[in-house]
This record gives sequence, C-alpha cells and structure tokens, in this order.
Amino acid sequence: MADGWGAVTMIPGSPVTGSQADWAIVLAAGRALHDATAHLPRPPFLEARTDAWARADRATWGSHPIDVPADLSELVSRLREAFAPLGPDQLIHGDLTNNVLVAKGASPGIIDFSPYWRSPQYAKGVVVADALCWHAAPPDLRLSLEVPLSAVARGLHFRLLTSIEMNTRSEPAIRIREDLNRYQLVMDAIGL
Repeated sequence: MADGWGAVTMIPGSPVTGSQADWAIVLAAGRALHDATAHLPRPPFLEARTDAWARADRATWGSHPIDVPADLSELVSRLREAFAPLGPDQLIHGDLTNNVLVAKGASPGIIDFSPYWRSPQYAKGVVVADALCWHAAPPDLRLSLEVPLSAVARGLHFRLLTSIEMNTRSEPAIRIREDLNRYQLVMDAIGL
C-alpha cells in the first residue's frame, strides 16, 4: 500500500456461478482464510470506518443503530427475531461472495479483503444470503451447507441495512425497492 493504492498478484479464475458445489468452495476458501486469521488481533482501523457497509455492520450487531424507514421496520424486526450468538469474533473477510475466484485445476483465490471483526459464521451467512438473493441459489442451500439460520438472518439484515444506507446517500429509490423485494422473497422462502 502506498498513498491509498495497492497491487496484487493476478489470480486466475472467476467468481462462482451458483451451483451448490460452487458455494461449498466459497465457504471452504473462507474457512481456510479464517483459520489463518484466527490468531490476529483486532485491527484498530476498523473503528474508524464510516462507509455504508461499516455502518450497516455495526447496526446489525447492535453497536450503532441507523434510521430505518417506517415501512421497512417490520422486515428488519423479522430478521432480528432470528438473531442468536454465532461464536467468537475474529478478523474475517465479510464479502466473500464474488471475491473467491475459481479456476479449473487451481486452488480458489480470495481477493478484495473486506475486513470485519465478527464470527466466521457471519461471513458464511452473508455468502448464503447473497447466493439466495442474487445468484438464484435454492432455498435449501443453507441446510445443505450447514449454515445456521441466525447467520443467514444477520447476513440478510446486513445487506438490507446496506441497501438502506446506500439509498440514503446515492442510490435511486427504484433500486432499493428491487433489493427489498429480493430480501422479502428470500426471507419467505427460508422461513424468516
């Protein structure tokens, strides 16, 4: 890193396309990364983050509430009802979904590290939430990958609050409605 710029080695591959086997690869790559980061101390710069993702993450974990439009409060409450402890916090990659590259004959590569101080189960929940919302994964994906419902609820909550935060800053209202429709359909499909 120099003056805000960084460089990385080119990693072959592309993000997963959506089969259950692909999502298992993403979670396995995340598990390997999180095993390797488990001993690291909490980075002090995490508290200084003020981007929409950091605000949504803090709100998801109850440390910094954000304003939720009245018409979305029922949706947010339904997700919160499913929250349960997910295990000890550590340094995780909180956005693995499109950042694990897979190539035939090569080990998966992880790019664009998005640091959070949370349970690795949370990272899994975000992946499953994304797979269900944006990659047409089947509703039973969570069960087949053995990801707790509470982790997926937190992942959906995080994405929902991120959409709200982005909407209040720059996104057109039509975009947030499309996002919310997806979240609602997924919540219904998995029983939240």
